[in-house]
Amino acid sequence: MSRERLGSRLGFILLSAGCAIGVGNVWKFPWMAGQYGGGAFVLLYLIFLVILGLPVMVMEFSLGRASQASPVKLYQKLEKPGQKWHFHGYGALVANFLLMMFYTSVTGWILRYFTGFVGGEMTGLTDVESGKLFGNMMGDPVVMVGFMAIVVVLGFLILSFGLQKGVERVTKVMMIALLLLMIVLAVNSFTLSGAKEGLEFYLKPDLSKINGSVVVGAMNQAFFTLSLGIGSMAIFGSYIGKERSLMGESINILVLDTFVAIVAGLIIFPACFTFDVPASAGPSLLFESMARVFNNMSGGRWWGSLFFLFMFFAAMSTIVAVFENILACVRELTGWGRVKACVICGVAVLVLSVPCALGFNLWSDFVPFASGSAVLDLEDFLVSFCALPLGALCYVLFCVSKKGWGFDNFLAEANAGKGLKLKRWMRPYLTYVLPLVILVIFVIGMVTFPFADGFTVWDWVKGLF
Repeated sequence: MSRERLGSRLGFILLSAGCAIGVGNVWKFPWMAGQYGGGAFVLLYLIFLVILGLPVMVMEFSLGRASQASPVKLYQKLEKPGQKWHFHGYGALVANFLLMMFYTSVTGWILRYFTGFVGGEMTGLTDVESGKLFGNMMGDPVVMVGFMAIVVVLGFLILSFGLQKGVERVTKVMMIALLLLMIVLAVNSFTLSGAKEGLEFYLKPDLSKINGSVVVGAMNQAFFTLSLGIGSMAIFGSYIGKERSLMGESINILVLDTFVAIVAGLIIFPACFTFDVPASAGPSLLFESMARVFNNMSGGRWWGSLFFLFMFFAAMSTIVAVFENILACVRELTGWGRVKACVICGVAVLVLSVPCALGFNLWSDFVPFASGSAVLDLEDFLVSFCALPLGALCYVLFCVSKKGWGFDNFLAEANAGKGLKLKRWMRPYLTYVLPLVILVIFVIGMVTFPFADGFTVWDWVKGLF
């Protein structure tokens, strides 16, 4: 099976950025910034993107380009005989499925809100009625499964047209439209009466608000927003040539990803402070709070439609990119053609996504962790707290270890082509500090996670003394 190629450098940058840009930027980042004190969280997040996210991204791209294979096969191409690194490749495929098992539902929520605002059924409501929209949607299994199914079918339909004619072409349009919509929405937010207070909360760091939870939250978000650790970037590295060095390309993608996350906050926080919506509302900030905002805003129906359209483009760019990752892995394992693989993988993702869609209604009695948790929380835990940091650690160790691919091979691949280069003096940081920090993130995430009401491993350990 001949290796498909992207048609242009712009296509590679937008497609890779599209994979990184998603609900992690426009849903999770704003509510985490709100809960963790605004500017202090944003400052730490930007620091961790550079010192953690950037080098791991370069490594994933390098592994993909050097192997010219999907995550499930790249280790076999690069590891030494008898080594077992390739087990992580299969784990990465499982993690991509796990991610899509709840990501498709969240994207379905966004699509439902977009259609609701376009149709006018979510406007002209009181604050109380606006607040009930999200709960009513979550409690309706037909709506939840139906919109999730639309997302899955649409994603694999795009993939069925091929890498260049389907994935690359559609992603280019979505990404350009996304960036234009964000600028329009941000300019509108700057005109609101609460813009000054909202921007001050969001952009002015209050260092007194930094604590352990804020630090860990910022580190975890840096990995989640870039989809690092499960091969989402490695697959696109396998579709490009050696004309450009990977450090420079990674920086371009990081800048685009960060731009979208920051501008999402510029849109949301001025609106929150204008209409007295708590910035610390948490995961419901995007849906319950913003619906209330648009119902109190002049022309709210159309601003709401534009807002959730931009959200949908952001989410779908990731859906398409991760679906492509799944498709590439499955095709390399089976030898299936693209259309056949799209049909079979589409059915598999659809079936596997049903538990999350039903976890808020028919299966709401299933509470995996603390009160109020659902199937989505279990799937998110397995991806965000386990697969992403452990996967990133595996990629890093493989790239820098003599028992893996080796630092010299990694450096040569990363620096091939024109553009910014990694320097050899960075080796101690990449070899010793970076893996240690990732391991610390994983351990802290485990010991502080609320596995049950009032129970964390950390609290249990402290109780022993």
